[in-house]
Amino acid sequence: MAYRVVLVEDAERDIEDIHSYVARNDSVESADRVLDALEKLCRSLTGLPERGHAPKELRDLGITEYREVHYKPYRVIYRIIGDEVVIHCVIDGRRDIESLLQRRLLR
Repeated sequence: MAYRVVLVEDAERDIEDIHSYVARNDSVESADRVLDALEKLCRSLTGLPERGHAPKELRDLGITEYREVHYKPYRVIYRIIGDEVVIHCVIDGRRDIESLLQRRLLR
């Protein structure tokens, strides 16, 4: 079964912010490579989205419906809802993930 991948507005903004940050602090070429890799990772969720695992920060709270895949150091956090993969966050794993996830996903 092929799933449809949907990015919520916050996830789209996350990707834009990552691209801007890398372009500013490294190079536009590096930012473009990161952007391409993140987009490829997101698209790959059309097949076998179950391969991701529950983020530890949420699993510790007993929340297991979210999954994540990685493009180090970035984490793509999503839920499978019917035939859709809904991407909620694309975040830098070096940030305070627990409070960010609580703000975004547990509103």
